[in-house]
Amino acid sequence: MLHAKTIISCAVTGGSTQKEKCPALPITPEEIAEDVYRVWQSGAAIVHLHMRDENAKATLDPDRFQKTVELIRAHKDCDVIINCTSSSANTGMGHEARMAHFRRIPEIEIGSMDCGSFNYGCRYLFNNEPQFLEDLARCFQECGVLPEVEIFDTGMIGNVKHYLKQGLIQGPVWCQLVMNILGGCDATVDNLLHLVRQLPEGAIWSCTGIGASHLPMMYAALALGGHVRVGLEDNIFYEYGKLATNVQLVERAVRVVKEFGNQPATCAEAREILGLKPLVR
Repeated sequence: MLHAKTIISCAVTGGSTQKEKCPALPITPEEIAEDVYRVWQSGAAIVHLHMRDENAKATLDPDRFQKTVELIRAHKDCDVIINCTSSSANTGMGHEARMAHFRRIPEIEIGSMDCGSFNYGCRYLFNNEPQFLEDLARCFQECGVLPEVEIFDTGMIGNVKHYLKQGLIQGPVWCQLVMNILGGCDATVDNLLHLVRQLPEGAIWSCTGIGASHLPMMYAALALGGHVRVGLEDNIFYEYGKLATNVQLVERAVRVVKEFGNQPATCAEAREILGLKPLVR
């Protein structure tokens, strides 16, 4: 019997998770690269990267991205797929600064494309205005980067379909459904099913649930035929009152995927599923 392949992504750091609340959070390029290596060994096929500055604040400094990527690729056995953020949340950086690392670093294979703006957690404007998204899509085309379309609510799917029609992104589109952010979709099975039903034809999708919705959304994604994302960007607890590490979250995802009857996709299998070129050393 052939088992379905499930891509496990790990969002290792994020831009908002606080080191003070999560001691295992990697901050420096060295810490992030080492954590990436460990989660790859544990079964993650994709790592989603944000950078932090010397004060642990979110930054899009291309030097930090480049150093981190170089340290990851210094592990010659590590073929993990590198996916970098374009989010300016908590950075205040302009359009070009949000794309500089993609233009500089050819090893980046996937880039996040948050397809819309909203009041993130009722704390700040998560700003992804139309001109930026068009510029970003063209940047990805020029650099050979696969967009990871991040979906926080139903209206963003309409934007994705618009950019597909305009030829700014190509199908089959890779979608990351992010559930349980205040201002976006609540993490319920009904909401996830609704989002999945609205996706463009042939879309390949993954889901993550923020905070306490982490496990319920993993189970629901598997039941609906999707892939899964875990990591300290999204959830800092392994269970109630017990802090997690990225490795623990990936190891649990591997067990859940296998118990469900699937197999975690290798990096080579994930590249094939997503239409990425094989990794060349």
